[in-house]
Amino acid sequence: MGGNHRSDKLEISYKVVNIVATVITEIDGKIDLNQINQRISNVEYNPDRFPGVIMRLENPHGTLLIFSSGKMVITGLRKITDANLAAQKAIEKMQNIGIKIKNPKITIQNIVATSSLNMNVDLNMLTIIMDNVMYEPEVFPAAIYKMQDPKVVFLIFSSGKIVCLGAKVKETIDEAIPILIKQLSESEVTDLF
Repeated sequence: MGGNHRSDKLEISYKVVNIVATVITEIDGKIDLNQINQRISNVEYNPDRFPGVIMRLENPHGTLLIFSSGKMVITGLRKITDANLAAQKAIEKMQNIGIKIKNPKITIQNIVATSSLNMNVDLNMLTIIMDNVMYEPEVFPAAIYKMQDPKVVFLIFSSGKIVCLGAKVKETIDEAIPILIKQLSESEVTDLF
């Protein structure tokens, strides 16, 4: 899944590489995580290391973290529509072993997308010219730019590769990437403009 946008004859496409969603459910009492661990395949439960069950799904490919409160976190999805399907499959597996779960409410928390701007970026200059940019090359090889509107975070690499984090809908990414290109163009920190 990706999106395209035109900005000054420059077409930028992106690829969604991870979607994180949360699921809030209604349950009576608490979910018995040991029961899930013993009776459902493709799960891990080690309460000394992590307080939830880790369930891996093949189709859609993703991982669910299931907590005794009935809350779940889904990661590793590539399509937004897979969040509902993953939650339904996990809930069905639990219902099949007698765990009663009702009214799941699924919320997309984060869409992670990658792209290439097809240009080199001077990250040192970027930190001087633009606000809300942090770059510590000895710690991490990308500049971290906190865009205010729309509210997303970009990891910007000197090669022009970018990672966009924090969007809850794809339209936010569609809006943010052209704004980033315009800001980089106006700040003259790239070799393309």
